[in-house]
Amino acid sequence: TTMGQAISLPFKLASTTLTFYRGFFYYLCGKGRYTSYLPPSSSSSPDESTTIPSYLQPPTAATGNNDDASTENITISSSSWTISNFSQSPLFYQHARIHLYSLASAFYLYNKPHYRKLSYKQDIIDNFANVAIPGTGLPLSLFVWNKPLALGLVCTASPITSLISSLHLWFKTRGKSSISNEYAIRLLAPDDWFSYWRLNCRVAGMHALLNDIPKGYEMENKWTFLEEGSKVDVPVSPYLENCPAIVVKHRNEEGGLGIHFYRNATDGGDWIIQERILNGDWVTQHLPENAPLSTFRVITQSRGALDVSKKCNDVEDVTALSCVFRAGRMGALTDHDSILFDVDVKTGRVLGGTTNAHWYRLGLQEVLPGRCPWRSSDHDITHHPDGDIPVSGSVVPNIREMLHLVETSHWKLCPDVPLVGWDVVLSADEKLPVCLLEVNLSCNFFRGSFDRKVYLDFLEDMVGRLQEMRLSADRDGKKFK
Repeated sequence: TTMGQAISLPFKLASTTLTFYRGFFYYLCGKGRYTSYLPPSSSSSPDESTTIPSYLQPPTAATGNNDDASTENITISSSSWTISNFSQSPLFYQHARIHLYSLASAFYLYNKPHYRKLSYKQDIIDNFANVAIPGTGLPLSLFVWNKPLALGLVCTASPITSLISSLHLWFKTRGKSSISNEYAIRLLAPDDWFSYWRLNCRVAGMHALLNDIPKGYEMENKWTFLEEGSKVDVPVSPYLENCPAIVVKHRNEEGGLGIHFYRNATDGGDWIIQERILNGDWVTQHLPENAPLSTFRVITQSRGALDVSKKCNDVEDVTALSCVFRAGRMGALTDHDSILFDVDVKTGRVLGGTTNAHWYRLGLQEVLPGRCPWRSSDHDITHHPDGDIPVSGSVVPNIREMLHLVETSHWKLCPDVPLVGWDVVLSADEKLPVCLLEVNLSCNFFRGSFDRKVYLDFLEDMVGRLQEMRLSADRDGKKFK
């Protein structure tokens, strides 16, 4: 009954909150920090099974009946709240264990070297500088300057924002959503773009650190990526080779003002000099006038990264997980300002669009009612808003060839990196109709849908491997440089 649900709600919320704190501290400084990471299915003895607390394992009934959890609706859907009793499914608990383990691992990484910064701390400060929890206007970088501050953020903001989110969804859906189910999802197995981004970043940080930064991580450098890609016949974006430097002048400035000198990376400089790439016909048809170069973000995972001591000999070890068409906005310089249209990786059909722009709204004015949305649309955008151009329902040409290209490129350039985000261009250049702009190794899905079972199974294998390497580093007293 409604009364019974109302009475039981506080107890359900309290139980979920307790599970969050118990699980987080279990992996931060409890037994989970100093023992192997084992999923329930790998336990071969009663002693091993105790390495996973009962509160992080699915109920016996759910384990014995996987019908719901194995359906395409659960594994593919990017909106967990729409799935009945998702928070009781094995997939939910698998996600929760990985999330809590990786969240705790951020404090292990905090002062240690990062593959693209002096420390993980500096990387998150830089990456959080323009990101705010929607409706707060405060950049998250303010809260990660030291470990105690970051720990306070995790222990307070996580449950508070999860509760607000679950109440907001309940009001927005007029009571159709479950507050307790949504609270559990937000707190323990979050499926928003930010949480997936940070999960991928933490896995990349741990993997690079414990494997002494494998060679593949050099691809984060845009120039290295272009150089190495050209050597192995990966179709990277063209750059000017026989041009040591350029001079750029303002047409009206005088007296030595308005003049800039750029030394080409081909000549040892810091600048990659390229002609502007134009959108191809298919992309142009779905964009307004004066739109920027609009790319496809494809995420791939490599099982070859599980053991970097072994050579990855098979492109089959690389899997394309998701694809998103970033349809740039009118007048924008880049497609960072875009509508994110999900693409079905099996058929190439463009699905609904959404955005994550509300996570980048900074300033105290964003606290005011009506200023910043708390959540974006749930992939219900069908037309580009700048010109009411239909996008959903179109089919991306040669989607299989595009996905095979990025899978092969991952295998050729960085099979020793777990997850890679590729920016793929369908260009107007007939000589190079498809090219790769750059790669992102701490990548996010841009709210694209993907087979979560494939993704979480891979991450669980990866986390298990990384935990063994961390325990070995502890025993050896390894110093990271």
